[in-house]
This record gives sequence, C-alpha cells and structure tokens, in this order.
Amino acid sequence: MTSALESWVALAPQAWPLQTDQTWHTYVSYRADQRSWVLQLYDILKALGYEVFLDQYVLTAGGNMALALQQGLEQSGSQIIVWGASAAHSEWMRREYESAMKLKRDNPDFRSVLVLLDNSPLPGFAFESIYINFSEFREGPNGTPLLQLLYGLQGKPLPPEAVELSAKVDAETHEATALIRAARAVGQPEMLTELARSQTLAWLTTPSLLCQVIDALISLREYDRALAIADQCRKTFPKAVRPRQLEASALARSGKWQQAQLILTQLYEEKERDPETVGLLARTWMDRYGAEKNPLFLNKARDLYAEAFDTSPDDFYTGINAASKSAMLGDLDSAANYAKRVEALVGTEPSPGDYWKTATSAEVRLLQRDFAGAARLYAAAVAQDPMQLGSHESTYQQAVMLLDRLQASSDERSFVLAPFAHLSHGDTASGETAAEYRPEDRAVAARLLFALVARRHAEPDLLESLDTAKFWEAVRKVRRSASRADFPALTEQLESSQEVRPNWLWLAWAETVRSKDLDRLLA
Repeated sequence: MTSALESWVALAPQAWPLQTDQTWHTYVSYRADQRSWVLQLYDILKALGYEVFLDQYVLTAGGNMALALQQGLEQSGSQIIVWGASAAHSEWMRREYESAMKLKRDNPDFRSVLVLLDNSPLPGFAFESIYINFSEFREGPNGTPLLQLLYGLQGKPLPPEAVELSAKVDAETHEATALIRAARAVGQPEMLTELARSQTLAWLTTPSLLCQVIDALISLREYDRALAIADQCRKTFPKAVRPRQLEASALARSGKWQQAQLILTQLYEEKERDPETVGLLARTWMDRYGAEKNPLFLNKARDLYAEAFDTSPDDFYTGINAASKSAMLGDLDSAANYAKRVEALVGTEPSPGDYWKTATSAEVRLLQRDFAGAARLYAAAVAQDPMQLGSHESTYQQAVMLLDRLQASSDERSFVLAPFAHLSHGDTASGETAAEYRPEDRAVAARLLFALVARRHAEPDLLESLDTAKFWEAVRKVRRSASRADFPALTEQLESSQEVRPNWLWLAWAETVRSKDLDRLLA
C-alpha cells in the first residue's frame, strides 16, 4: 500500500532536462530578510533535482553584480520572485522582473512565478502576473502553495489528487507551526522536542518544521536538544543546507566553535556562500580570536563579514558585524561607513516583532557612542522576545566587546548592559565560553577578588556575595579594557603591596567551599 509520503513525492514534479542554452532551472529574486524562507525553498528544489540560481551561492564579492545577475537570469528556464513588504521599494527586483518579462516575450516557454509571503499589495509592475500566496506559510514553504509553485514552474495545473493531499498537509502544517511558536514563546523545550518526533506528512515532506524547532531550541539556549534534532533532520533530508547551518549555529553558541568552523568551512568550500553561512563562519573566527588572541583571526572574521555584506548589501546582520569588527581592529573609518549603511536598513527605532533588527539598531547607536540610545534599544529588543536567552547572550557579548573598544566608563557600561542583567554573569569578551576551570584558575580569581577588596576597588561584602557585575566593575577600575586573560597580570599588579596578600586559609576557603561560585567570575 502506498504511503501518504510516497504519494506526495510522486506528485511533486521533478526538474525537467535543461536545454543546451540553460544552466539553471530557476532564478530566485528575493530580499535579504526573506533569506531563511528562501533557503528552505532552495533545499526543496535541490532535492527534486533543480539547479537553482540563488545569488548568495553564485556571486562572489568584487565581481560585476549586475552583469552576473543578468547572465544568471538569461541562462535560467524560469524565475521565482519572492515578494513581501520589504521588497516594495527594491529597484533590483523591479529590474529583474522586467528582464524576465523581456525573456518571456522572446521565449514563450520561460515562466515567471510570483510568491507572496505576506498580504502586501502586489507591485505595480506585476499586476498581470500569476501569484501564489504563502502568507500562511511564512516560516517555510509547505502544503498546497508549495505544490502550486512546483507545478507553476513547469506551466502545469495542480492535479486533483494533489489538491486533496496538499489540503491534508496544510492543516497539519498550520497546527504544527502554531504549537512551535507557542512552545518557543513560553520557553518549553520539552514540547519542542516532542513535536520533532512527529511522523505526519507535514513533517516528512520538507525540512521546514524541523528547522523551525531547531531554531527555537537554539534561541532558548537548549543546544544539546537542538543538535539532536539537527542530526535527525540531516538524516531525513540529507541534501538540505539549512539543517547544517543550524547545527553549526548550535555548536558555535555552545562553545564548540572548532566543530562549527569545520562544518561551515566545508559548506564554504562547496560554494554555499550565502550570508548565513559566511556570517556564521566569521563568528567562529571570532570565537577562535577570543580563545587564542591572534589578531589575524579578528581580521579574518571582519573580512568574511564584509564579503557577505558586499555580496548582499541589504543584509544588516553581516553589515553590523563588519562595522563592529572594523571598530575592534581600529579601522574606525570603515566602521563608520558600514554603520551608516546598516542604519539606513534598520532605522533608529525599535522594529516590532523583530528582535535582531532592534538589537542591530542598538548596536549602531553604540558604535556612534550614543549610550543612552543603545540602552533604550537593547531594552526594547529584550522586551520583545524575553525567552530568546541564546540571542540575548550573543547580543550581550558583542556589546561587551564594543564597550571595551570604545573605552566606555563604568557608568556607561552599566547603563548599556543593564537590559541583560537576567543573564546572570559578568562582562566577558567574545569567544570566552563556559568551561571546566583548573584549580590554578580559581586560585587566581580568588586572589584577584581579595586584592580588589583590599585595595578598596570593591566593598568587603563582595567576598560573600560574589556579585559578578560588581566584580567586573571593580576589575575595570584597575584596567578599563580588562578581560579574563588579564587576571594573572592584574593580580600581580595589585599584590605588589605586601599587605594585600590573602592568607592560605582564605584561599583554601575560596577554592573549595566557593569554587563553583568562583567559576561565575571566570566565565
């Protein structure tokens, strides 16, 4: 008996044989903020045998972008235009559509399909186009609209049996998506893990729902769970790129940057060079810089972020990172230029419902030394999505690095970082992740803590409370841009006066009775 999954696979039309003058089955036009959705569509098309022109995978930084795009379109048998509110003023997409219409006039077999991701008005240049409404599938392509798109690329109507089966998928997808959103919003990783075990058609036909679960678990800092689901997703959809990206993201955020860097470098060498992949790869070089303090690694990270931003100039994530890493390198002119370009994309006010866009606006203000504006926007971002602790952590680490570079005062640091008080740790530089610390590391932390109090950089109650914020405030009274790597030198500096040396009994107490708490100061 044929299963529902086998029926769906049989109904999904495979790619047609390319003509001699064709390199690509389809050319995809989209905006950077639609990238996650488009990457999932890319995975589905590739699984069905399509050769897909996706600019992030094909273009290289420094090339003639306009010429490469035109050639890509001319060598394609069809075009998909992904439309949403952000595309309303895109001159690039208008030009690509007009070029496609010219190709269609010259070649009646060329097909152009317009995809709507929301209920934005149709663009004026496309009023006569056939469109497919994905407004109820904004997290990823699935259900009836997906089959309509696949058949539309081949100029065929949806067969009756496909209509019946896809209606079943629609209902399953809507229910699953609502449950994933709810579990993410209220912070229930157990429910997310249980949902990922589902074996209904909606979960088995595309990687979209599993990728949503992985992304939700990462945002909740449930990295081990996310990695388990990513492994499941890769086995189910072995050709998909998105699960590999999410696996690398979970590894990087959990401190396993070496493994993440290997996955991402392999993707990069396989020419998978979209901003998501390149941006994550750059992040692992930042982690490596944090661990090894080699400035060449910081420069490598900046260059990768710049490569991604230059290839996709409306991608604010890679743009803001190109700006911040330029600032860390002392290249303030480049930092200001990137920041200005990013500000034009994200604005200066909170973006309702968009954590990363709001956090990026905050970082632009920080780079411009507008500490009050940065604090206001960071607070707005955290308030918008209070359960995204993993995202808060990443944003916090970036803010700490920039505050170090900007040589912000203690009051300025406290003001900017106040929205992240719920993360319960002191300031740390990027790449310094949780670890098992050696006894000698704890001994240095204990000596430094004692010396800070003895030299009156901190109040005596800090010895009992071990308040990490107050500890780092005291550390930076001694050295403004200090990080954990500076602890031994700072301890020697403060202990140069004989009267501040702690006795062996106090050190024994600090290392044994309070060793777990001291790890908070090392983190």
